[in-house]
Amino acid sequence: MLKISEVPKNYRSYVDANDGYSYLYPADWRDFDFLGHDSAFKDRNVQLQSVRVAFIPTQKTDIRDLGPMDEAIFNLVTEVYAAPNQIPTIYEMQERTVDGRNYWTFEYDLEAPGYGVSAFATVAIGNGRYYTLIVTANERRWSRLRNRLKVVADSFKIYDLNA
Repeated sequence: MLKISEVPKNYRSYVDANDGYSYLYPADWRDFDFLGHDSAFKDRNVQLQSVRVAFIPTQKTDIRDLGPMDEAIFNLVTEVYAAPNQIPTIYEMQERTVDGRNYWTFEYDLEAPGYGVSAFATVAIGNGRYYTLIVTANERRWSRLRNRLKVVADSFKIYDLNA
C-alpha cells in the first residue's frame, strides 16, 4: 500500500481496499459522484478538472492481452472515449510494470466545435477487472496543469484482492 511519506506535497492518497486500487489526487479537489464510476474527485472551482476510476469484469489477466499497445489504445480512445462529434488525438503512450503488473498510460485530446478536453488515462487488468483511471482538464488549462495531472495518472496502482 501507499505510505503517507510517499504522498507528495499538495496531493492526497485515495485507497479503495474493497476494490483493490489506489491513486493520488490534488489535495484541493473534492469527492463527487460520477455516474458509472467507482470513485471520482474534481477541482472545487473548475468543473472539467477531474479524476475518475471505473472498472468492468474481464476474463483477461493482463493489459497486454488486449493486443499491441498502440492499436488497443487507438481503439479505446476512438471507439469508447470519443463521442461521435469529437476528433481524438493520441499523444504519448507509455507502459510501466509495477510489482509484476503492466499499466498503460497515455495522453489524448478530444476536440469538438468550440470545445476541447485533454486527458491522461491509465488502464490495467487485475482481480478479474479491467480498470480505467482518467484525469482530465479543459484544453485551455491543460498546459498549466499537465505535469500535475501526470502525477495522478502515474500513481494509479492495483492491489490483489485475494492477498
